Amino acid sequence: MTPWKDKISHTAQVGGIETSVLDNGTGRGVRIAWVNTGTGLRYKVVLDRAMDIYDAFYNQHSLAWLSHTGITPPAPFSDKGADWLRTFGGGLLTTCGLSHVGGPEQDEYGERGLHGRIGNLPAELESIIQPDPMTGQLDMSLTGRIRETTIFGPRLEMKRTIASTLGQPVIRFRDEVTNRGNTAVPHMLLYHFNFGWPLVDEGTRIIWQGDWQARDGGINNRIFREGYDFKTCPAPLDDHLGTGEAVANIDITPAANGICTAGLYNEKLGLAIALQFNKEQLPWLINWQHWGKGEYVTGIEPATNPLIGQQKARERNELLFLQPGETRTYELELSILTDKVAIQQFLDERE
Repeated sequence: MTPWKDKISHTAQVGGIETSVLDNGTGRGVRIAWVNTGTGLRYKVVLDRAMDIYDAFYNQHSLAWLSHTGITPPAPFSDKGADWLRTFGGGLLTTCGLSHVGGPEQDEYGERGLHGRIGNLPAELESIIQPDPMTGQLDMSLTGRIRETTIFGPRLEMKRTIASTLGQPVIRFRDEVTNRGNTAVPHMLLYHFNFGWPLVDEGTRIIWQGDWQARDGGINNRIFREGYDFKTCPAPLDDHLGTGEAVANIDITPAANGICTAGLYNEKLGLAIALQFNKEQLPWLINWQHWGKGEYVTGIEPATNPLIGQQKARERNELLFLQPGETRTYELELSILTDKVAIQQFLDERE
């Protein structure tokens, strides 16, 4: 018997989805949806920004890093150079792609801004499915379509479903990326999960397995080098002030069933995050570490490619192409772990 049987008058008393529009500050006019799983996990989907997730909490603990830009309206034409940073609010998830991931670049195939256009495009919301605990229907979801398109192509469309189940501290993502045009087009995708304080703190362990290589240039090798404990979060670092950051490309190791798991564990909070995805769909993991004062964040980022950009992926013959009408599907699951046995199993399998 469910604990709420005959004791609630409205589903919102235990959880569900609430939509609204922000009316103040930089995010004024932006559509959002709050999802409450009824477990302490609640999160804000920004419908006007590719249905990405901004705030996310488990009980009193914030899970996500939020940048000082906050939520901003979609800016479809901020795709030159590093303009993407002007509207990068951080949040639990920022989607990058659909045709380019990586730094700004230009070649004979065109000019591409940092991390592509998809995160600056609004969704056309198709459905909101609420839970109905009185009938035993506990699943809830949001589904929408985001279109990255131009006359003469490319015409890429992402159908995104974000789902949870009442009573489970889990977020499920299913993205279907389709080429709606009449010519083959490049395709790159990266899930920029951004975690911050208090989940990310001194001593928090960063969990992943695989062969890794520091990104070329900058100060990447100061963090990602043999003999250095880059899987334990440090105190804020002076050399990460301003543009200081470190990035590693990881050929992540899957389990026997092909599922990859990465995440974080904060022993002081007794709280772990497990992010699971399919190696065949997303063969790479990017670990971004930016330990600046007042800008303290690590990114756990499943991706179709290492963080090299479209130009280098093309040169290496690693660039994916979608044929007209072709669809690629991506499925990810983010779970909150608080049970000691479950956390220990997570650590034993992935450290």
